[in-house]
Amino acid sequence: MSVSLRLTQLVARVLKKMGRGGSFPGTLGLKFDKKMISKFQMPEIVILVTGTNGKTTTSNLIAESLRQAGLKVVHNRKGDNLNVGIASLLAVNSDGHYHIQADACVIEVDELTLYRQFKDLHPTHLVVNNFFRDQLDRAGEMETIIRRIEEVTKDFKGTLILNGDDPNVVRLADNAKQAKIQFFSVGENAISQKTSDEASEGKFCPRCSNRLVYEYYQYSHIGRFHCEKDDFGQIEPAFYVSAIDYENHRFQALGRSFYSFMNTIYAIYNCAAVLTVIQDLKLDVECANKVFQSFEMKEGRNEVFALSKPCVINLIKNPTGTNEVLKYILSDEKEKNILIILNDNDQDGCDVSWIWDAHFERLLKGNVRHVVTSGLRAYDMALRLKYEGLEDKVMVKEKVEEAVNFLDEDHCPSYVLSTYTALHATRHILGKKASQ
Repeated sequence: MSVSLRLTQLVARVLKKMGRGGSFPGTLGLKFDKKMISKFQMPEIVILVTGTNGKTTTSNLIAESLRQAGLKVVHNRKGDNLNVGIASLLAVNSDGHYHIQADACVIEVDELTLYRQFKDLHPTHLVVNNFFRDQLDRAGEMETIIRRIEEVTKDFKGTLILNGDDPNVVRLADNAKQAKIQFFSVGENAISQKTSDEASEGKFCPRCSNRLVYEYYQYSHIGRFHCEKDDFGQIEPAFYVSAIDYENHRFQALGRSFYSFMNTIYAIYNCAAVLTVIQDLKLDVECANKVFQSFEMKEGRNEVFALSKPCVINLIKNPTGTNEVLKYILSDEKEKNILIILNDNDQDGCDVSWIWDAHFERLLKGNVRHVVTSGLRAYDMALRLKYEGLEDKVMVKEKVEEAVNFLDEDHCPSYVLSTYTALHATRHILGKKASQ
C-alpha cells in the first residue's frame, strides 16, 4: 500500500465533501512522488484524445458511448488535461495499490504535453482530431508539437485514430510503422468549398514539400487533399461520412443514418472520431448514436443560459475555432447581441495577435445589434472590430458582470465568446443571473 497515494486520495475526498474538486490532489500527489502517474495499473482499454480543437467534446462522447455499452469508465470530463489533472483523475479512481477501478480510461491530454505522459499512461488507442496554430507564445510552432508526438508514437503498437482530412494529422501515420491506423473522413457536403480564405496550416506535403491539391475544403485546411508527386493523402478511411443533412441533424455512414448532436461540420468530425473508436473496439455503434441524440454541451461549449433571452457561451482560443463559432452564430438569422471577452493570462496565451487572423468581418453580414467587448484586453478587441467597420455597434464594458447585465437588460438573444481564463468566471456570472 502506498502512503503517498492514500494521502492524495484522502485530500481528494475531503475536498469533495467541501464541494471542491480540481487538480490540487494531483499537484500534491506529484510532490510526494514525481513518478506517480507511471505506477498506475491501467485497465484493458486506455483511450487518449488530443489535438487542438474538440478534445473535450470528443472525449466526453467516447466516454459516454462506452458507458452506454455497459463499461465502467474513468474520464476527465471537465478537461483537466495536464499532468496534475490526470494524476488527480487516476488517484481518485484507484485502490491503494495503484489499480484503476474501471474497464476503460478515456483521458483528454493536452497536445503540448502528450509526449511527456504518453508511455506512462499505456494507451491502447490515441485519437487525434486536428492541429491548428494556437497560442504561439505558449504552445510554440505547430510543427514542434507534431514532431514531439511523432517521437512518442514511433514505437506505438496500439491503434491510431486519425482525422484523415487533416494533412498535419495524417502525417503521424507515416512515422508510426507499428501502429494500427484507422482514418476517419467526411465527404463533400453543402458547406464544402473549392477554395479557402481561412488560415491554412496544411498547404504543403510533409513528405516532399510539394503544394497539396485540395478537391474541397470543409473548414480551414481540413478537407480532401492529396500530393500529386507522392500520393500523400490517398487514404482508405475506416469510417467515412458520405452525406450530411444539416437541416435534420443527421449524417450517413456504414450504410445507415446517425444523429449529430450539433448542426456544424466540426460536430460531424467529432462524431466520426467517436464512431471510429467504437467500431475498432467492436462495440455496437448504436450506443454512440444514442449518446449523440441526448448529449448536451456543457462547460462553456455551446452552453445555454436562460437570461431574459437565451444566451449561448462558447470558448474561443485560436483563429480556426473562432471562425467556426462565428459561422455557427451567424447561422442564426435572428437579431442578436454578441459579447467577446478577451484575456491574456498565461493559460490564454499572452500574445493576442491571433484575433487579427480570425474573420470578425463576418459579423458585418449577420443580424447583429451590438458587439460588447470585455476582459483584460477589451480595448484591443474593440480596436480589432473597428478595423472591420463595426465601430458603430461596438461598446466596451471593462467588467464582465456589467457586460452580462447589459445582455440581460437589452432583451435580445445573445452569444458570448470567451477566452479560457474568463470562461468559468463568466459561466458563474451567467448562471447567477439566470437564476434570478
